[in-house]
This record gives sequence, structure tokens and C-alpha cells, in this order.
Amino acid sequence: MTVRLVDLCFDAHDPVALARFWGGVLGWETADDDPQDGVTLLPADDTGFRLWFVPSSEPRSGPNPVHLDLTSSSLEDQQQTVARALGLGARHLDVGQLPEEEHVVLADPEGNEFCVVEPGNGFLADCGFIGALSCDGSQSVGYFWSAALGWPLVWDQDQETAIRSPHGGPKIAWGGPPLTPRTGKHRTHFDLAPPADGDQQVEVDRLLALGATRVDIGQGDVGWVVLADPDGHELCVLPPR
Repeated sequence: MTVRLVDLCFDAHDPVALARFWGGVLGWETADDDPQDGVTLLPADDTGFRLWFVPSSEPRSGPNPVHLDLTSSSLEDQQQTVARALGLGARHLDVGQLPEEEHVVLADPEGNEFCVVEPGNGFLADCGFIGALSCDGSQSVGYFWSAALGWPLVWDQDQETAIRSPHGGPKIAWGGPPLTPRTGKHRTHFDLAPPADGDQQVEVDRLLALGATRVDIGQGDVGWVVLADPDGHELCVLPPR
């Protein structure tokens, strides 16, 4: 058994408000959390992982290493998703996209980037509303995550990679070089956990053997273990659940 992806975690200045925004965009409901510990959105489809917004006073520093790609069934559907997001507090964002590109780049109220992809996109054709987590990362880190999660590669070309759970849901894709220079602690990371009958330390050791490293982000004495993947992106290994 391998670890599974439990959460995509966002550092947030206002977790309640940011969860409200994403709940409105995705149609997901919040879990019964203590807001002081963060706010969790529970998937209403086959996404397979949660979105978790945790309080942080750290300033934003550069683009996130991962963003959501939302799919569209038609041009009208794409326009409706964009309008709904803008109405909830999103804004248009220029990241150097070309005029002929048909996806729409937005930022949520705290500046986290996401894309609303045009209809007919072949790469995301059989995916749900969250079509992909698009990541800044090398080909080798795609191989690392394939082994870490036990998800097969569904794309491996020109140093770009993508994996997907055998059970479906979004793809996780890495765009290859050039990588964005690191400017500070990332505001997004993956939370992993062994199954209920698994062993946290065994999984930590396995990830280290695959190329992860231990990192200290000031977490102190906590129940999870903070690692970084081979590209230096933080991840947390939670206790079994």
C-alpha cells in the first residue's frame, strides 16, 4: 500500500473567506472544522482529495507551484464559470498567456492562480470539473510522484509528465523546464497519508528512498512529517487515516 493524496493545502490569510470562494466556484461544502485550525472543502465529485485552507500570516511570494485547471463543456459553460468566479471575488490575471490561447487565467481573492480551460481540450477530455493540478516541476519529479502515489504516468513527452489515479479524477501534470525560481515558502502543498492500517514512518522512509528530503519549516512538535520532493516542493505525511 502507498500513501494517498488527502489534501491540496493552501496557506490563507482568511481561511473562512477563501474556502467560501472556492466552495462557491466548485459547488463543494465545508467540513465541520474549527476555523482556527483551518477550513476543509469536501469534494462533491470523484476528485478524490480535499482542499484545505490553513491560517498563515506569511506574505505571498511569487506564483504558486501548483494551480487548478477547471474544465468546460462548452463556450457558454466556460463563460459561466468565469463569471461565477469573478462574482465571488476572482480577478483576471496576466501570466504571459498568448492572445490566441483560449483558456482564461484568473486569481482567487488571495492571488492564487487558476485556469478555466476551453471546451474541447483533449488532454482533459475525460476529467471532471477539476481537470488537473498543473505543477511547476521537472520530469524527474513527475516520476517521483508516480512512484510515491502509485499513480501511472499518462503523459511523458518533451520533459512534461502527468499522472492520474487508476480510479479517475484529476490529473497531476508537471510542465518541465524552465522551473520558476524559488522566492520563499510555497503557499500550496500536498498532504499525504497512509491507509488506516498503514505506518507513517514506513511511508516516510519510502519517500526518502525515492528522493524526498526532510525539511524544517518551523513546524515544531507535530504529528505530521514535513518533506520536500526532489524539486524542493514541500509535502506533509500525516498519520494513518
